[in-house]
Amino acid sequence: MELEFQQIDLRNEHLRKRNPALERQLLASLDGAGQRVPVIVVADQARFVLLDGFKRVRALRRLRRDTVLATRWDLDEAEGLLLERLMRASQPEGPLEQGWLLRDLRDRFRMSMDELARRFDRTPSWVSRRLALIHDLPEPIQEKVRAGRIAPHTAMKVLVPMARANKRDCLRFFEALLKAEFSTRQAEALQAGWLKGNPEIRERILCDPGLFLRCQQVALSVEDLKGPYGLWLDDLGALAAMARRASHRLREGAARDLSARQGQEADCAVRQARLDCHALFDQSAKELTHA
Repeated sequence: MELEFQQIDLRNEHLRKRNPALERQLLASLDGAGQRVPVIVVADQARFVLLDGFKRVRALRRLRRDTVLATRWDLDEAEGLLLERLMRASQPEGPLEQGWLLRDLRDRFRMSMDELARRFDRTPSWVSRRLALIHDLPEPIQEKVRAGRIAPHTAMKVLVPMARANKRDCLRFFEALLKAEFSTRQAEALQAGWLKGNPEIRERILCDPGLFLRCQQVALSVEDLKGPYGLWLDDLGALAAMARRASHRLREGAARDLSARQGQEADCAVRQARLDCHALFDQSAKELTHA
């Protein structure tokens, strides 16, 4: 069937992230060869709800076409969304897209956690984690992921942990990432600098994240010139600083009122740290005695 654009409802467009590079390729293909693959819709009163083909619709509009070829599924919208997800193969969905779809199915179509778990062939715990992921990540960041400005992997690996710790800091850091196209590895380097840095360093990252990365690279080059002895001294200094920080956190009550599971985890972590530190001290004593 052939539909005019005003007949199409794009209410599900927010469930997909954009890829500007792929959209440019598609635009060139449609301009040269026309539309060969129809979009998928379901009927909803006088309009047709788009389930698949959002990039094609955007590209055809940019080419000022009047209509779009479509295939209509004789299903309700919720069933159509689930079927389309199962049939999608060209671009596998990530955790963020899964969370967006789960949230819509829960909020708009009143599906329970157990029903969502059954439809996705997952456990209720998996559904809960995906929904928590969407809840934790601020909406402005999700919008940029949908628009293709921030890679989903970067959002998952860097921004979600920061948002869970401090949403205000996460949003400030996110603004810095928008200043250039940083890879996930570069974003992780910026995140490490942010977490370790004082307020002055954080302001430098916000003002010019690219300059901060270049300075970090220079610092690593200088570190290479220190040799094993200089690096070993730096490691001992860092170890002492971490021990002082851990002691301070204990004095603040970090180990109070722990559950049984947390107590076991803490005991294992203390025993492992003691073993590692004793091994380091024994080896250092032997090497220094030999020297």
